[in-house]
Amino acid sequence: MSLPIPPQAVPARAPKPNFHPKRPEFSSGPCPKHPGWSAEVVAAKAWLGRSHRAAEPKAQLKSLIDRTAALLGVPEGYRIGIVPASDTGAYEMAMWSMLGARPVDMLVWESFGAGWASDATKQLKLADCRVLEAEYGELPDLTAIRKDADICFTWNGTTSGARVPDADWIPADREGLTFCDATSAAFAQPLDWAKLDVTTFSWQKAMGGEGAHGVLILSPRAVERLESYTPDRPLPKIFRLTKGGKLIEGIFSGATINTPSMLAVADAVDAFDWIEKIGGLSQTLARADANFAALQGWVDQTDWIENLVADPALRSNTSVCLKITDPAIARMDDAAQKAFTKKMVKLLETEGAAFDINGYRDAPAGLRIWCGATVDTADIEALTPWLDWAFSAAKAETAAA
Repeated sequence: MSLPIPPQAVPARAPKPNFHPKRPEFSSGPCPKHPGWSAEVVAAKAWLGRSHRAAEPKAQLKSLIDRTAALLGVPEGYRIGIVPASDTGAYEMAMWSMLGARPVDMLVWESFGAGWASDATKQLKLADCRVLEAEYGELPDLTAIRKDADICFTWNGTTSGARVPDADWIPADREGLTFCDATSAAFAQPLDWAKLDVTTFSWQKAMGGEGAHGVLILSPRAVERLESYTPDRPLPKIFRLTKGGKLIEGIFSGATINTPSMLAVADAVDAFDWIEKIGGLSQTLARADANFAALQGWVDQTDWIENLVADPALRSNTSVCLKITDPAIARMDDAAQKAFTKKMVKLLETEGAAFDINGYRDAPAGLRIWCGATVDTADIEALTPWLDWAFSAAKAETAAA
């Protein structure tokens, strides 16, 4: 239940900071654009009003696929396709096209993983499907996976702030395939391609691109599954990756399944131009790490807030989830805590200090701050005094209500 805040628990309001983050966008999706982004620059790169099947637009799509492989270090022989419906579409396409050939282990520790598990058990109704769960901020027992099973997991839990520390827990001699939702990990955390068979992400996360398009990366083992296994379920057109028992190669060479937005494609091209300009993947990883270090350094010195993830090795460096531990707030029920954080978020938005940092709707009450590469560390450093101010102001308002 919601409890009143005793007067002695209300501190003096923190002073309102004199400076703002230059770019107060900290949303976890769509995420902030890269520094120096310009709509005019993007428009100049876009084949607007042209068919995506015309020579130049198709070549741009193929170039985007090739640059994805080069920038992420995707091994030779893997296929990369641009598919509909963002990361969700890419992951659903893989699940519906490939699962059912062998047992499945679903790893769940946040809302998107829970969604994949629900689809596997309630929609696909897989006969041998285990769901290994953990609370927000924790990971399930990774040693419990079955060697003969397909494994479905999120590399980085966008709504919980917990990530796998590495892929050492995946057997090198696994019999099943791994299905990795890497949407908030790609370009921010090293991905062990030798352990990944199906990998998905979207431009709208660490690249700071536009939504509605997903990227699907298949290992040779995943291609073999597609060409040797026919699921006993109907597949809509946008899920079909094979024809006549063979991979539709066009999907992986720029011939998309349905019409893409050439403006969104140009925006992804522009994001890659920026990534290459700053030094490639090593620099996007370093920028995300620096942003997280700045935010976590403040958390470690602040007595009213903590990282939702207790184990430092499991903490995300992109979608950082924080919980309020101040006793007067922590003893409130979940609804009251969410109302409190919503009040904080509203204060910050009104001041133009931070936008879209409330926790995910299904997650525990708290804040979620994007620290991916497109954010400048100086803006994280400018944000933290505003968080102190918003907390003290919201607490005073709550006490007075």
